[in-house]
Formats: sequence, structure tokens, C-alpha cells
Amino acid sequence: MLEIRYVWEWPVRITHWVNALCVVVLALTGFAIGTPILVAGDGSYVMGWVRFVHYVAAYAFTVSVLARFYWMFAGNHHASWRAFIPWTTAVGRRNFVKMLRYYTFTGKQISYEVGHNPVAALAYAGIFALFVFQIVSGFALYSQYNPGGFMAGLFAPLLNLVGNQWLRLGHHGVMWLLLGFFINHVYSGWLMDVKERNGTMSGIVSGYRFIEPRDL
Repeated sequence: MLEIRYVWEWPVRITHWVNALCVVVLALTGFAIGTPILVAGDGSYVMGWVRFVHYVAAYAFTVSVLARFYWMFAGNHHASWRAFIPWTTAVGRRNFVKMLRYYTFTGKQISYEVGHNPVAALAYAGIFALFVFQIVSGFALYSQYNPGGFMAGLFAPLLNLVGNQWLRLGHHGVMWLLLGFFINHVYSGWLMDVKERNGTMSGIVSGYRFIEPRDL
């Protein structure tokens, strides 16, 4: 008999959707900034507004990511940082291989998890690392608006080490990686929802998932 379990706490759900919205807004405005196609010669200040929206979304994204990092230590065990490193235990490594084989069409079994499966957890750890890179590189590039300011001094070592253009290229490239992950994330979510019938998609809205105890 299926059990209804409360898995995703409200901070996890809110930061998930804030991050998703911010990534979309940042990608659209970032592409417009990197490849401007609008000529605001009539004083409409179009690119100025595009940059403003980009920066507002960047600050919201930063706050959301920091809140999620905090909840990795304050939340339940499904939200914990330990959930993102499943390979530290024998069971975690075994389930990781099982899920990897399923995703690569070399195995038919899946590891039933209440929270993230091991492969997804590792992928999310990588995504959070990309989030941090985007935040740091974005603010480093932004700091150049005031070369003598506090922010410019804070990020000067990074800009001197990597260089403006390489940092900009990396910031732009990671944007495409995140968009690719977004597509795969939606597909994998639907796949697991159909395969496990556990409310994977609705769970990130309600917080509840349907669990078959004998499958665990």
C-alpha cells in the first residue's frame, strides 16, 4: 500500500522555483546583453532595462542559492548536503551504479528512493557548483562598472588571474550548460514519475511523494 510522505520542505520548494525562474530570466537577458539586437536610438533605454532586469534576477538568484545552502544544514535528511554525496556509503555506491545503468539503457532496475536517486543527487551537486561559478563570475564582471569600488577590489584577483574575456566566455558557456540541464531535468522528472508513479513532478509543488515501502 502506498504511503504519503512529506519529503520536500517549503524552503526547498521555494528556492527550487525561484532558481528555475531566475535561470530562465538570466539566460534570456544574458543572451540579449551578449548579443544585442536592439538599437535604442530613440532614448527608450532598452538595453539599460535589460541589464537592470539581469542584475535584479542575479541578486534574487544569489539569495535563493545561499538560502538553499543554508537549508542543506538546517533541513531534513532529504535536503541535507549528505544527500548529494551518495557514493560515501556502500549502499549509495550500489544504487548509483544501478541508476546509472538504467539511465544509460544497460540495466532495467532502478533504486527506489524517497528523495533524490543517487545519480540525480550527484548531478544536482554539479549544478550547484555551476550556480556558484555563475554568481562569482557574474558579479566579477559586474564589478567593472566601478573600477575603484569595493566590489572591483574584491574580484580583482579573479579578473587578473583569468582575464575579462575568458571569464565572460565561461559565464556564457555555463549558461548553455544550465539550459541543457533544464531540458534534461524536466524529461528525467517525467520519466521517474511515470516509472515509479510516486508524484515526482507534483511533489516539488506540494512537498509530498507517494512511496511503496516494499520497494525501498
